[in-house]
Amino acid sequence: MAKLARIEDRPTPPEVYSWRVYFNAFVATFAAVMIGYDSAFIGTSISLDSFKEEFGLNEKSATELNTINANIVSMYQAGCFFGAIFGYPIGYFLGRKFGLVLAGAVFVLGAALQTGASSSTGLGIIYGGRVVVGLAIGAASNLAPIYVAEIAPPAIRGRLIGMYELCWQIGGVVGFWINYGVTEHIGPSHKQWLVAFAVQLVPGGLLFLGSFLIVESPRFLITRDRNGDALRNLSYLRNLPSDAPYIVQEFSEMEAAVAHERSLAGAGFLGPIRTVFADRKLIQRLLLGVSLFMWQNATGINAINYYSPTIFKSIGISGSNTSLLTTGVYGIIKLVCAMAWLLYLVDQLGRRPLLMIGASGGAVSMYYIAAYIAIANPSGSSGGSVDAGGRSAVAAFYIWTLFYSPTWNGTPWVIGAEMFPQHVRTFTQACMAASNWLFTFLVARFTPQMFAAMDYGVYLFFASLMVCSVVFIFFLLPETKQVPLEMMDELFASDVRPWNAHAKVIARMKDHMQAAEVGQMVRGPSMEVKSEEERKEVV
Repeated sequence: MAKLARIEDRPTPPEVYSWRVYFNAFVATFAAVMIGYDSAFIGTSISLDSFKEEFGLNEKSATELNTINANIVSMYQAGCFFGAIFGYPIGYFLGRKFGLVLAGAVFVLGAALQTGASSSTGLGIIYGGRVVVGLAIGAASNLAPIYVAEIAPPAIRGRLIGMYELCWQIGGVVGFWINYGVTEHIGPSHKQWLVAFAVQLVPGGLLFLGSFLIVESPRFLITRDRNGDALRNLSYLRNLPSDAPYIVQEFSEMEAAVAHERSLAGAGFLGPIRTVFADRKLIQRLLLGVSLFMWQNATGINAINYYSPTIFKSIGISGSNTSLLTTGVYGIIKLVCAMAWLLYLVDQLGRRPLLMIGASGGAVSMYYIAAYIAIANPSGSSGGSVDAGGRSAVAAFYIWTLFYSPTWNGTPWVIGAEMFPQHVRTFTQACMAASNWLFTFLVARFTPQMFAAMDYGVYLFFASLMVCSVVFIFFLLPETKQVPLEMMDELFASDVRPWNAHAKVIARMKDHMQAAEVGQMVRGPSMEVKSEEERKEVV
Protein backbone atom coordinates (compact mmCIF):
# COMPACT_ATOMS: atom_id res chain seq x y z
CA MET A 1 0.00 0.00 0.00
CA ALA A 2 1.31 3.46 -0.88
CA LYS A 3 2.73 5.49 1.94
CA LEU A 4 0.62 8.62 2.11
CA ALA A 5 2.27 10.17 5.17
CA ARG A 6 2.96 13.90 4.91
CA ILE A 7 6.26 15.60 5.60
CA GLU A 8 5.30 18.92 7.20
CA ASP A 9 7.24 22.15 7.43
CA ARG A 10 5.56 22.94 10.76
CA PRO A 11 3.12 21.29 13.20
CA THR A 12 -0.15 21.28 11.25
CA PRO A 13 -3.67 20.61 12.56
CA PRO A 14 -5.35 17.72 10.71
CA GLU A 15 -8.26 20.00 9.79
CA VAL A 16 -5.96 21.72 7.29
CA TYR A 17 -6.10 18.66 5.03
CA SER A 18 -9.90 18.64 4.73
CA TRP A 19 -11.96 18.05 1.59
CA ARG A 20 -12.19 21.80 1.00
CA VAL A 21 -8.65 22.32 -0.24
CA TYR A 22 -8.83 19.13 -2.32
CA PHE A 23 -12.14 20.16 -3.90
CA ASN A 24 -10.92 23.63 -4.85
CA ALA A 25 -7.70 22.21 -6.28
CA PHE A 26 -9.56 19.53 -8.26
CA VAL A 27 -11.93 22.03 -9.86
CA ALA A 28 -9.04 24.23 -10.96
CA THR A 29 -6.96 21.35 -12.27
CA PHE A 30 -9.96 19.93 -14.14
CA ALA A 31 -8.83 22.25 -16.94
CA ALA A 32 -6.21 19.61 -17.70
CA VAL A 33 -8.93 17.11 -18.67
CA MET A 34 -9.50 19.28 -21.74
CA ILE A 35 -5.78 19.20 -22.58
CA GLY A 36 -5.48 15.45 -22.13
CA TYR A 37 -8.59 14.76 -24.16
CA ASP A 38 -7.41 16.87 -27.07
CA SER A 39 -3.98 15.26 -27.18
CA ALA A 40 -5.60 11.81 -27.25
CA PHE A 41 -8.46 12.22 -29.71
CA ILE A 42 -7.30 14.60 -32.42
CA GLY A 43 -4.53 12.58 -34.09
CA THR A 44 -6.70 9.49 -34.49
CA SER A 45 -9.88 11.37 -35.42
CA ILE A 46 -8.30 13.16 -38.35
CA SER A 47 -6.80 9.88 -39.56
CA LEU A 48 -10.26 8.24 -39.87
CA ASP A 49 -11.38 7.55 -43.43
CA SER A 50 -14.73 9.16 -42.62
CA PHE A 51 -12.98 12.45 -41.73
CA LYS A 52 -10.84 12.34 -44.85
CA GLU A 53 -13.90 11.62 -47.00
CA GLU A 54 -15.87 14.45 -45.39
CA PHE A 55 -13.25 17.07 -46.23
CA GLY A 56 -11.87 15.61 -49.47
CA LEU A 57 -8.50 14.64 -48.03
CA ASN A 58 -8.38 11.28 -49.79
CA GLU A 59 -7.45 13.09 -52.97
CA LYS A 60 -4.41 14.74 -51.40
CA SER A 61 -0.84 13.52 -51.81
CA ALA A 62 1.02 12.12 -48.80
CA THR A 63 2.96 15.37 -48.44
CA GLU A 64 -0.17 17.51 -48.62
CA LEU A 65 -1.99 15.26 -46.15
CA ASN A 66 0.90 15.43 -43.67
CA THR A 67 0.85 19.22 -43.91
CA ILE A 68 -2.92 19.44 -43.36
CA ASN A 69 -2.80 17.06 -40.40
CA ALA A 70 0.09 18.99 -38.89
CA ASN A 71 -1.82 22.25 -39.34
CA ILE A 72 -4.98 20.92 -37.67
CA VAL A 73 -2.99 19.67 -34.69
CA SER A 74 -0.62 22.62 -34.37
CA MET A 75 -3.24 25.39 -34.67
CA TYR A 76 -4.33 24.33 -31.21
CA GLN A 77 -0.80 24.72 -29.81
CA ALA A 78 -0.48 28.11 -31.46
CA GLY A 79 -3.66 29.21 -29.68
CA CYS A 80 -2.33 27.77 -26.42
CA PHE A 81 0.87 29.80 -26.77
CA PHE A 82 -0.97 33.10 -27.06
CA GLY A 83 -3.56 32.04 -24.47
CA ALA A 84 -0.80 31.41 -21.94
CA ILE A 85 0.52 34.93 -22.55
CA PHE A 86 -2.98 36.42 -22.22
CA GLY A 87 -3.28 34.46 -18.98
CA TYR A 88 -1.03 37.01 -17.30
CA PRO A 89 -3.32 40.07 -17.68
CA ILE A 90 -6.36 37.86 -17.08
CA GLY A 91 -4.91 36.55 -13.82
CA TYR A 92 -3.75 40.01 -12.79
CA PHE A 93 -7.00 41.88 -13.41
CA LEU A 94 -9.68 39.20 -12.99
CA GLY A 95 -7.96 36.92 -10.51
CA ARG A 96 -7.45 33.17 -10.61
CA LYS A 97 -11.07 32.15 -10.07
CA PHE A 98 -12.76 34.27 -12.72
CA GLY A 99 -9.86 33.68 -15.08
CA LEU A 100 -10.76 29.98 -14.98
CA VAL A 101 -14.45 30.83 -15.48
CA LEU A 102 -13.53 32.77 -18.62
CA ALA A 103 -11.27 29.96 -19.86
CA GLY A 104 -14.11 27.45 -19.52
CA ALA A 105 -16.52 29.68 -21.45
CA VAL A 106 -14.06 30.30 -24.30
CA PHE A 107 -13.26 26.60 -24.54
CA VAL A 108 -16.95 25.72 -24.94
CA LEU A 109 -17.20 28.29 -27.74
CA GLY A 110 -14.23 26.77 -29.58
CA ALA A 111 -15.50 23.23 -29.14
CA ALA A 112 -18.91 24.27 -30.51
CA LEU A 113 -17.26 25.76 -33.60
CA GLN A 114 -15.45 22.49 -34.33
CA THR A 115 -18.63 20.49 -33.79
CA GLY A 116 -20.39 22.60 -36.42
CA ALA A 117 -17.88 21.68 -39.14
CA SER A 118 -18.95 19.69 -42.20
CA SER A 119 -18.15 19.27 -45.87
CA SER A 120 -20.10 22.47 -46.61
CA THR A 121 -18.05 24.59 -44.19
CA GLY A 122 -14.69 23.04 -45.02
CA LEU A 123 -11.74 22.84 -42.65
CA GLY A 124 -11.69 26.59 -41.94
CA ILE A 125 -14.13 26.36 -39.04
CA ILE A 126 -12.09 23.53 -37.52
CA TYR A 127 -8.92 25.62 -37.78
CA GLY A 128 -10.73 28.53 -36.11
CA GLY A 129 -12.23 26.35 -33.37
CA ARG A 130 -8.83 24.79 -32.68
CA VAL A 131 -7.30 28.24 -32.17
CA VAL A 132 -10.14 29.31 -29.85
CA VAL A 133 -9.93 26.23 -27.61
CA GLY A 134 -6.17 26.71 -27.62
CA LEU A 135 -6.55 30.24 -26.27
CA ALA A 136 -8.67 28.88 -23.41
CA ILE A 137 -6.31 26.05 -22.61
CA GLY A 138 -3.27 28.33 -22.69
CA ALA A 139 -4.85 30.67 -20.14
CA ALA A 140 -6.00 27.77 -17.96
CA SER A 141 -2.57 26.12 -18.06
CA ASN A 142 -1.21 29.38 -16.67
CA LEU A 143 -3.81 30.01 -13.98
CA ALA A 144 -4.63 26.55 -12.63
CA PRO A 145 -1.14 25.61 -11.34
CA ILE A 146 -0.71 29.07 -9.80
CA TYR A 147 -4.05 28.89 -8.04
CA VAL A 148 -3.34 25.45 -6.58
CA ALA A 149 0.18 26.40 -5.48
CA GLU A 150 -1.23 29.44 -3.67
CA ILE A 151 -3.98 27.60 -1.77
CA ALA A 152 -2.04 24.41 -0.95
CA PRO A 153 -0.47 23.60 2.44
CA PRO A 154 3.27 22.96 1.83
CA ALA A 155 3.13 19.29 2.83
CA ILE A 156 0.66 18.42 0.05
CA ARG A 157 1.46 21.14 -2.47
CA GLY A 158 3.06 18.70 -4.88
CA ARG A 159 0.13 16.33 -4.53
CA LEU A 160 -2.46 19.04 -5.19
CA ILE A 161 -0.66 20.54 -8.16
CA GLY A 162 -0.18 16.95 -9.29
CA MET A 163 -3.95 16.64 -9.64
CA TYR A 164 -3.41 18.70 -12.79
CA GLU A 165 -1.43 15.78 -14.18
CA LEU A 166 -4.02 13.25 -13.00
CA CYS A 167 -6.79 15.15 -14.77
CA TRP A 168 -4.62 15.37 -17.88
CA GLN A 169 -4.32 11.59 -17.95
CA ILE A 170 -8.02 11.06 -17.25
CA GLY A 171 -8.79 13.18 -20.30
CA GLY A 172 -6.25 11.22 -22.30
CA VAL A 173 -7.74 7.85 -21.42
CA VAL A 174 -11.24 9.07 -22.29
CA GLY A 175 -9.99 10.41 -25.63
CA PHE A 176 -8.16 7.21 -26.58
CA TRP A 177 -11.08 4.92 -25.77
CA ILE A 178 -13.77 7.13 -27.32
CA ASN A 179 -11.85 6.88 -30.58
CA TYR A 180 -11.69 3.12 -30.19
CA GLY A 181 -15.42 2.98 -29.42
CA VAL A 182 -16.57 5.04 -32.40
CA THR A 183 -14.31 3.05 -34.72
CA GLU A 184 -15.71 -0.24 -33.42
CA HIS A 185 -19.40 0.66 -33.14
CA ILE A 186 -20.09 3.49 -35.61
CA GLY A 187 -19.61 2.93 -39.30
CA PRO A 188 -17.77 5.42 -41.52
CA SER A 189 -19.99 8.50 -41.55
CA HIS A 190 -20.24 12.11 -40.50
CA LYS A 191 -21.27 10.95 -37.03
CA GLN A 192 -18.21 8.71 -36.61
CA TRP A 193 -15.65 11.50 -36.51
CA LEU A 194 -18.03 14.13 -35.06
CA VAL A 195 -18.66 12.30 -31.76
CA ALA A 196 -15.08 12.69 -30.55
CA PHE A 197 -15.10 16.41 -31.43
CA ALA A 198 -18.41 16.96 -29.63
CA VAL A 199 -17.26 15.34 -26.38
CA GLN A 200 -14.97 18.34 -25.86
CA LEU A 201 -18.05 20.28 -24.76
CA VAL A 202 -18.35 18.18 -21.59
CA PRO A 203 -15.07 19.03 -19.78
CA GLY A 204 -15.26 22.63 -20.96
CA GLY A 205 -18.76 23.03 -19.55
CA LEU A 206 -17.81 21.37 -16.27
CA LEU A 207 -14.83 23.70 -15.80
CA PHE A 208 -17.01 26.73 -16.53
CA LEU A 209 -19.68 25.72 -14.00
CA GLY A 210 -17.28 24.35 -11.38
CA SER A 211 -15.15 27.47 -11.29
CA PHE A 212 -18.07 29.40 -9.77
CA LEU A 213 -17.92 27.06 -6.75
CA ILE A 214 -14.30 27.68 -5.71
CA VAL A 215 -12.95 30.54 -3.59
CA GLU A 216 -10.40 33.07 -4.77
CA SER A 217 -6.77 32.59 -3.77
CA PRO A 218 -6.04 34.32 -0.43
CA ARG A 219 -2.60 35.34 -1.67
CA PHE A 220 -4.13 37.05 -4.68
CA LEU A 221 -6.66 38.89 -2.50
CA ILE A 222 -3.88 40.22 -0.24
CA THR A 223 -2.16 41.68 -3.31
CA ARG A 224 -5.43 43.55 -3.97
CA ASP A 225 -5.62 44.82 -0.35
CA ARG A 226 -8.68 42.69 0.32
CA ASN A 227 -7.18 41.27 3.48
CA GLY A 228 -10.52 40.61 5.15
CA ASP A 229 -11.69 38.47 2.23
CA ALA A 230 -8.28 36.81 2.12
CA LEU A 231 -8.45 35.83 5.80
CA ARG A 232 -11.98 34.51 5.37
CA ASN A 233 -10.98 32.39 2.36
CA LEU A 234 -7.86 31.07 4.10
CA SER A 235 -9.91 30.13 7.13
CA TYR A 236 -12.36 28.31 4.86
CA LEU A 237 -9.66 26.45 2.95
CA ARG A 238 -7.83 25.39 6.12
CA ASN A 239 -11.09 24.46 7.88
CA LEU A 240 -10.02 26.43 10.96
CA PRO A 241 -11.35 29.57 12.69
CA SER A 242 -9.66 32.80 11.66
CA ASP A 243 -8.10 33.23 15.13
CA ALA A 244 -6.53 29.75 15.19
CA PRO A 245 -2.73 29.97 15.76
CA TYR A 246 -2.00 28.15 12.50
CA ILE A 247 -4.15 30.61 10.52
CA VAL A 248 -2.68 33.63 12.32
CA GLN A 249 0.86 32.49 11.57
CA GLU A 250 0.22 31.58 7.91
CA PHE A 251 -1.74 34.76 7.23
CA SER A 252 0.91 36.96 8.81
CA GLU A 253 3.56 35.24 6.68
CA MET A 254 1.50 35.93 3.56
CA GLU A 255 1.05 39.58 4.47
CA ALA A 256 4.74 40.00 5.23
CA ALA A 257 5.74 38.27 2.00
CA VAL A 258 3.40 40.42 -0.10
CA ALA A 259 4.61 43.61 1.60
CA HIS A 260 8.23 42.63 0.94
CA GLU A 261 7.49 41.69 -2.65
CA ARG A 262 5.70 44.97 -3.28
CA SER A 263 8.79 46.85 -2.11
CA LEU A 264 10.74 44.93 -4.73
CA ALA A 265 8.28 44.93 -7.65
CA GLY A 266 6.33 48.12 -7.16
CA ALA A 267 2.63 48.41 -7.92
CA GLY A 268 0.93 48.01 -11.24
CA PHE A 269 0.60 45.58 -14.10
CA LEU A 270 4.17 46.11 -15.34
CA GLY A 271 5.79 45.88 -11.91
CA PRO A 272 6.42 42.11 -11.98
CA ILE A 273 7.74 42.30 -15.55
CA ARG A 274 10.20 45.05 -14.64
CA THR A 275 11.25 43.13 -11.55
CA VAL A 276 12.05 39.95 -13.45
CA PHE A 277 14.04 41.59 -16.20
CA ALA A 278 15.91 43.85 -13.76
CA ASP A 279 17.08 40.90 -11.65
CA ARG A 280 19.68 38.59 -13.19
CA LYS A 281 18.87 35.82 -10.73
CA LEU A 282 15.18 35.88 -11.58
CA ILE A 283 15.99 35.82 -15.28
CA GLN A 284 18.16 32.75 -14.69
CA ARG A 285 15.36 31.11 -12.72
CA LEU A 286 12.88 31.90 -15.48
CA LEU A 287 15.18 30.35 -18.08
CA LEU A 288 15.54 27.31 -15.84
CA GLY A 289 11.76 26.91 -15.64
CA VAL A 290 11.34 27.40 -19.39
CA SER A 291 14.04 24.82 -20.06
CA LEU A 292 12.14 22.19 -18.08
CA PHE A 293 9.38 22.30 -20.68
CA MET A 294 11.93 22.14 -23.46
CA TRP A 295 13.37 18.98 -21.92
CA GLN A 296 9.87 17.60 -21.35
CA ASN A 297 9.10 17.89 -25.06
CA ALA A 298 12.55 16.49 -25.83
CA THR A 299 11.37 13.16 -24.43
CA GLY A 300 9.12 12.80 -27.48
CA ILE A 301 5.91 12.78 -25.47
CA ASN A 302 3.93 15.10 -27.72
CA ALA A 303 5.06 13.34 -30.87
CA ILE A 304 3.57 10.18 -29.33
CA ASN A 305 0.42 11.85 -27.99
CA TYR A 306 -0.59 13.57 -31.20
CA TYR A 307 0.66 11.04 -33.74
CA SER A 308 0.27 7.68 -32.02
CA PRO A 309 -0.90 5.92 -35.23
CA THR A 310 2.34 7.03 -36.92
CA ILE A 311 4.40 5.92 -33.93
CA PHE A 312 2.91 2.43 -33.83
CA LYS A 313 3.12 2.04 -37.58
CA SER A 314 6.85 2.73 -37.36
CA ILE A 315 7.34 -0.30 -35.09
CA GLY A 316 5.16 -2.59 -37.15
CA ILE A 317 1.65 -2.21 -35.67
CA SER A 318 -0.78 -2.19 -38.59
CA GLY A 319 -4.57 -1.95 -38.78
CA SER A 320 -6.58 0.91 -37.27
CA ASN A 321 -8.25 -1.18 -34.56
CA THR A 322 -4.98 -2.76 -33.43
CA SER A 323 -3.28 0.63 -33.36
CA LEU A 324 -6.17 2.16 -31.40
CA LEU A 325 -6.15 -0.69 -28.89
CA THR A 326 -2.40 -0.34 -28.39
CA THR A 327 -2.84 3.40 -27.92
CA GLY A 328 -5.66 2.84 -25.40
CA VAL A 329 -3.43 0.60 -23.32
CA TYR A 330 -0.78 3.33 -23.45
CA GLY A 331 -3.35 5.79 -22.04
CA ILE A 332 -4.26 3.45 -19.17
CA ILE A 333 -0.60 2.99 -18.23
CA LYS A 334 -0.16 6.76 -18.16
CA LEU A 335 -3.20 7.15 -15.89
CA VAL A 336 -2.03 4.50 -13.41
CA CYS A 337 1.46 6.00 -13.31
CA ALA A 338 -0.01 9.47 -12.78
CA MET A 339 -1.90 8.21 -9.74
CA ALA A 340 1.29 6.70 -8.27
CA TRP A 341 3.09 9.98 -8.93
CA LEU A 342 0.31 12.01 -7.35
CA LEU A 343 -0.25 9.89 -4.24
CA TYR A 344 3.34 9.09 -3.37
CA LEU A 345 6.24 9.94 -5.64
CA VAL A 346 6.11 13.72 -6.09
CA ASP A 347 6.04 14.64 -2.39
CA GLN A 348 7.97 11.65 -1.02
CA LEU A 349 10.73 10.97 -3.53
CA GLY A 350 11.02 14.58 -4.66
CA ARG A 351 11.29 16.42 -7.97
CA ARG A 352 14.98 16.05 -8.87
CA PRO A 353 15.25 12.25 -8.47
CA LEU A 354 12.06 11.71 -10.44
CA LEU A 355 13.26 13.71 -13.42
CA MET A 356 16.69 12.04 -13.54
CA ILE A 357 15.29 8.52 -13.15
CA GLY A 358 12.59 9.11 -15.75
CA ALA A 359 15.00 10.48 -18.34
CA SER A 360 17.53 7.68 -17.79
CA GLY A 361 15.03 4.85 -18.15
CA GLY A 362 13.23 6.56 -21.03
CA ALA A 363 16.48 7.02 -22.97
CA VAL A 364 17.34 3.31 -22.73
CA SER A 365 13.86 2.39 -24.01
CA MET A 366 14.07 4.81 -26.95
CA TYR A 367 17.54 3.54 -27.91
CA TYR A 368 16.16 -0.01 -27.97
CA ILE A 369 13.24 0.97 -30.23
CA ALA A 370 15.63 2.77 -32.60
CA ALA A 371 17.90 -0.28 -32.75
CA TYR A 372 14.97 -2.59 -33.50
CA ILE A 373 13.67 -0.39 -36.33
CA ALA A 374 17.16 0.01 -37.82
CA ILE A 375 17.75 -3.76 -37.87
CA ALA A 376 14.29 -5.19 -38.60
CA ASN A 377 12.76 -2.41 -40.75
CA PRO A 378 9.22 -3.34 -39.62
CA SER A 379 7.47 -0.66 -41.69
CA GLY A 380 8.82 -2.27 -44.86
CA SER A 381 7.68 -5.75 -43.90
CA SER A 382 4.92 -7.27 -46.01
CA GLY A 383 3.61 -9.46 -43.21
CA GLY A 384 0.55 -8.41 -41.31
CA SER A 385 1.55 -9.86 -37.94
CA VAL A 386 4.02 -8.58 -35.36
CA ASP A 387 6.95 -10.89 -34.71
CA ALA A 388 8.83 -11.39 -31.43
CA GLY A 389 11.09 -8.43 -32.15
CA GLY A 390 8.09 -6.21 -32.80
CA ARG A 391 6.47 -7.29 -29.55
CA SER A 392 9.69 -6.46 -27.70
CA ALA A 393 9.63 -3.00 -29.30
CA VAL A 394 6.05 -2.50 -28.13
CA ALA A 395 7.15 -3.64 -24.67
CA ALA A 396 10.03 -1.11 -24.79
CA PHE A 397 7.51 1.58 -25.69
CA TYR A 398 5.38 0.69 -22.68
CA ILE A 399 8.51 0.64 -20.48
CA TRP A 400 9.29 4.14 -21.77
CA THR A 401 5.76 5.11 -20.68
CA LEU A 402 6.37 3.65 -17.21
CA PHE A 403 9.47 5.81 -16.84
CA TYR A 404 8.07 8.98 -18.40
CA SER A 405 4.55 9.19 -16.97
CA PRO A 406 5.34 9.29 -13.22
CA THR A 407 8.27 11.67 -13.74
CA TRP A 408 8.39 14.16 -16.59
CA ASN A 409 4.69 14.33 -17.39
CA GLY A 410 3.64 16.46 -14.42
CA THR A 411 6.75 17.39 -12.43
CA PRO A 412 7.75 20.44 -14.56
CA TRP A 413 4.31 21.95 -13.92
CA VAL A 414 4.74 21.48 -10.15
CA ILE A 415 8.19 23.06 -10.12
CA GLY A 416 7.13 25.91 -12.40
CA ALA A 417 4.20 26.78 -10.14
CA GLU A 418 6.22 26.88 -6.94
CA MET A 419 9.72 28.17 -7.75
CA PHE A 420 8.93 31.90 -8.03
CA PRO A 421 7.96 34.53 -5.44
CA GLN A 422 4.35 35.69 -5.30
CA HIS A 423 4.92 39.13 -6.79
CA VAL A 424 6.13 37.77 -10.14
CA ARG A 425 4.49 34.32 -10.20
CA THR A 426 1.60 35.16 -12.54
CA PHE A 427 3.99 36.63 -15.10
CA THR A 428 6.59 33.86 -14.84
CA GLN A 429 3.94 31.16 -15.02
CA ALA A 430 2.61 32.81 -18.19
CA CYS A 431 6.11 32.64 -19.67
CA MET A 432 6.57 28.98 -18.76
CA ALA A 433 3.13 27.91 -19.92
CA ALA A 434 3.71 29.78 -23.19
CA SER A 435 7.09 28.09 -23.60
CA ASN A 436 5.49 24.69 -23.07
CA TRP A 437 3.02 25.35 -25.85
CA LEU A 438 5.71 26.79 -28.10
CA PHE A 439 7.80 23.62 -27.80
CA THR A 440 4.68 21.47 -28.17
CA PHE A 441 3.76 23.42 -31.31
CA LEU A 442 7.17 22.79 -32.84
CA VAL A 443 6.99 19.07 -32.11
CA ALA A 444 3.39 18.74 -33.31
CA ARG A 445 4.03 20.76 -36.45
CA PHE A 446 7.12 18.89 -37.61
CA THR A 447 6.71 15.32 -36.32
CA PRO A 448 5.25 13.98 -39.61
CA GLN A 449 8.14 15.48 -41.54
CA MET A 450 10.67 14.15 -39.02
CA PHE A 451 9.41 10.59 -39.41
CA ALA A 452 9.40 10.92 -43.18
CA ALA A 453 13.01 12.14 -43.23
CA MET A 454 14.68 10.46 -40.22
CA ASP A 455 12.87 7.14 -39.69
CA TYR A 456 14.47 5.46 -36.64
CA GLY A 457 16.67 8.54 -36.20
CA VAL A 458 13.68 10.22 -34.51
CA TYR A 459 14.02 7.79 -31.59
CA LEU A 460 17.79 8.30 -31.42
CA PHE A 461 17.20 12.04 -31.36
CA PHE A 462 14.76 11.95 -28.43
CA ALA A 463 16.83 9.38 -26.50
CA SER A 464 19.99 11.48 -26.76
CA LEU A 465 18.15 14.58 -25.57
CA MET A 466 16.91 12.65 -22.52
CA VAL A 467 20.50 11.75 -21.62
CA CYS A 468 21.44 15.44 -21.83
CA SER A 469 18.52 16.36 -19.55
CA VAL A 470 19.90 14.16 -16.72
CA VAL A 471 23.11 16.23 -16.64
CA PHE A 472 21.11 19.45 -16.81
CA ILE A 473 18.87 18.52 -13.88
CA PHE A 474 21.71 17.36 -11.65
CA PHE A 475 23.80 20.50 -12.00
CA LEU A 476 21.14 23.22 -12.28
CA LEU A 477 17.83 22.30 -10.61
CA PRO A 478 17.42 22.35 -6.80
CA GLU A 479 14.87 20.18 -4.98
CA THR A 480 11.70 22.08 -4.01
CA LYS A 481 9.60 19.55 -2.07
CA GLN A 482 8.23 20.66 1.32
CA VAL A 483 9.82 24.12 1.04
CA PRO A 484 7.22 26.88 1.77
CA LEU A 485 6.63 29.30 -1.09
CA GLU A 486 7.81 32.15 1.14
CA MET A 487 11.27 30.49 1.47
CA MET A 488 11.69 29.43 -2.15
CA ASP A 489 14.24 32.18 -2.85
CA GLU A 490 16.70 30.54 -0.44
CA LEU A 491 16.93 27.48 -2.71
CA PHE A 492 18.43 29.70 -5.40
CA ALA A 493 20.73 31.75 -3.14
CA SER A 494 24.42 32.06 -3.95
CA ASP A 495 25.55 30.19 -0.82
CA VAL A 496 23.98 26.88 -1.86
CA ARG A 497 24.32 24.55 -4.83
CA PRO A 498 21.44 22.78 -6.61
CA TRP A 499 22.50 19.37 -5.31
CA ASN A 500 22.61 20.46 -1.63
CA ALA A 501 20.24 23.46 -1.51
CA HIS A 502 17.24 21.52 -0.24
CA ALA A 503 19.06 19.97 2.73
CA LYS A 504 20.49 23.32 3.79
CA VAL A 505 17.18 25.21 3.52
CA ILE A 506 15.29 22.52 5.44
CA ALA A 507 17.97 22.64 8.17
CA ARG A 508 17.57 26.42 8.41
CA MET A 509 13.81 26.04 8.70
CA LYS A 510 14.21 23.64 11.61
CA ASP A 511 16.68 26.00 13.31
CA HIS A 512 14.23 28.91 12.92
CA MET A 513 11.38 26.86 14.34
CA GLN A 514 13.49 25.78 17.33
CA ALA A 515 14.58 29.37 17.91
CA ALA A 516 10.97 30.53 17.78
CA GLU A 517 9.92 27.87 20.29
CA VAL A 518 12.73 28.88 22.63
CA GLY A 519 11.75 32.52 22.23
CA GLN A 520 8.17 31.75 23.16
CA MET A 521 9.33 29.84 26.23
CA VAL A 522 11.50 32.77 27.28
CA ARG A 523 8.87 35.41 26.61
CA GLY A 524 6.10 33.49 28.36
CA PRO A 525 7.46 33.61 31.93
CA SER A 526 8.78 37.16 31.52
CA MET A 527 5.33 38.35 30.52
CA GLU A 528 3.84 36.61 33.51
CA VAL A 529 6.39 38.27 35.84
CA LYS A 530 5.68 41.66 34.31
CA SER A 531 1.96 41.33 34.76
CA GLU A 532 2.46 40.13 38.35
CA GLU A 533 4.63 43.18 39.08
CA GLU A 534 2.05 45.41 37.50
CA ARG A 535 -0.61 43.89 39.72
CA LYS A 536 1.52 44.57 42.80
CA GLU A 537 1.96 48.19 41.71
CA VAL A 538 -1.79 48.54 41.31
CA VAL A 539 -2.37 47.11 44.78
